[in-house]
Amino acid sequence: MAVTRLKRKGRKDKAVSAVRRQSLKNQNFKPVIKNVDVEKIKEEFKAKKA
Repeated sequence: MAVTRLKRKGRKDKAVSAVRRQSLKNQNFKPVIKNVDVEKIKEEFKAKKA
């Protein structure tokens, strides 16, 4: 029996899995936690009002 490759199906399956991988990566992504000085920001707002 001869085996023929289903090229379109292969491309589609690869595309679907790539999208799935990207969506899983996005779900696992954690933003970089930055240390924010709240008091300094409050002082800046007071300075802008004055």
